Amino acid sequence: MNISPFPSDVFHELVTLVVILDPFATVPVFMAVTAGLTAAEARRVALYAIAVSFAILALAIAAGQLLLEALGIPMASFQLAGSIVLFLLGLRMVTGELVKDIEAFPPDTPLSRRAVYPLATPIIAGSGAILTVVMLTDNATRSVAEQVRTAGITAVALGINLLSFFAASALFRTVGMTGIEAVTRIFGLVLTSIAVHGIVTALRLNFAL
Repeated sequence: MNISPFPSDVFHELVTLVVILDPFATVPVFMAVTAGLTAAEARRVALYAIAVSFAILALAIAAGQLLLEALGIPMASFQLAGSIVLFLLGLRMVTGELVKDIEAFPPDTPLSRRAVYPLATPIIAGSGAILTVVMLTDNATRSVAEQVRTAGITAVALGINLLSFFAASALFRTVGMTGIEAVTRIFGLVLTSIAVHGIVTALRLNFAL
């Protein structure tokens, strides 16, 4: 019988998801993609990003495990691929390339485009978050009702991210664009470290090291 690695209760699931979604670490990217926007536009970007993130994670809850099984893709391989993507994104943040890309957005760039990449994915709903919700709703150990509950808990955890984005405007006024670039580079280093750990873990699982 398969045993889920996560306790099936609201508190543990909420804590797990808040840690994985990390509402504070995502703020630098939000500040970068909303630099130059009005407060109202920044709030709309935040709402779009959270909505897209929830849609991605809800889809993962509903069909992620079935899709991976249908394609014959082990969880460890999915984690490896996602960690590599995250590593490459982290490198772009460390070198400042990500901020340059964001600054190159035309003034008329739709707010929805600013929200989707890189904020909604892979920063918020990245491979780590997707893998977590898939494991929290393992079809072998979780009922449909428990999976629906996890979707609700995911929405609550994302709500915390939304609140952190709403509070980011005050931080932007304090540090300015130069501060945003510095914080983004620091977060990029953290992100690459997380990605390296994910790659090492996935390699061990794939090759039984």
